Amino acid sequence: MPKIRVNGLNVHYWQSGAGPHMVLVHGLGGNLAGWHLTMVPELQRDFRVTTYDLRGHGRSDAPPTGYTTRDMADDLCGLMDALHIEQASVVGHSWGADIALHFGLVHGQRASELLLIEPGLLAPFADRYRDKGWEGWPYVTSTLEGLLGAPIPPDKHADLEYLIKLLIEIPILYGPARGQIRDEEVLQRVLDILMPVWKGDAPGGELTVEALGRIPHRTLAIREANSVFLEAFEALRARMPRLTEALLPSGKLKHFTSLEQPERILEHIRAFLQPDRALPALETPMTPPAERR
Repeated sequence: MPKIRVNGLNVHYWQSGAGPHMVLVHGLGGNLAGWHLTMVPELQRDFRVTTYDLRGHGRSDAPPTGYTTRDMADDLCGLMDALHIEQASVVGHSWGADIALHFGLVHGQRASELLLIEPGLLAPFADRYRDKGWEGWPYVTSTLEGLLGAPIPPDKHADLEYLIKLLIEIPILYGPARGQIRDEEVLQRVLDILMPVWKGDAPGGELTVEALGRIPHRTLAIREANSVFLEAFEALRARMPRLTEALLPSGKLKHFTSLEQPERILEHIRAFLQPDRALPALETPMTPPAERR
């Protein structure tokens, strides 16, 4: 299990492939294994791919503080320093996409491009997402009810803390740990990270809608046709002049496109980064040890 010291923490990471550097940033509650289940086996054909566990996730250290997107953007910069990566394409999913944007804002010279998969811009749009009329709530509650096999009380349909705590009753759905019981400590850590942002109490509010206009990078933003984060995409479109949008068909999982539609995401990434390059054969693919998701 390779680990490296970053900002006083032991960070679990994995590298494979050869070519230009690409760093993949997972979302809340995940770990690097999610990328290896789907996308890394293909990306490593063309890139030197680095995946890692965010602080408080997977096999990385879990300090008591430091869970804003700014903190995690600084961790990413520190990881690149430690691994002697001068510059990389930065790919992020969900919260990881928000981290990638914050990284582009404060460590802009270290990112060659930003590639965002279903960014939610949670901090800038927390007020909207707290609204009981937000279009994402029916999807969230109906999905959880289907997995639980039981109804959720109507007064809890927009109660984020309550809904996340329900996940402990749902076994892991993907990867080698499929069917196993979830780690309650991980879910609590997700709540500890989310709730200050959700309530508007989190420090480090540099990543605002207005600040998006100061991110100069070529940026690919990928969303599903039935994404619940349309307002976030509208903000990106309005503020980022070098934005390229990519639309995926509506997915059953909604938002977890890297698990459900990896081939389509890879097509968009290739078209964005290497439109004229054929993929070489990979003789010795590398696969990391099984990780929980």
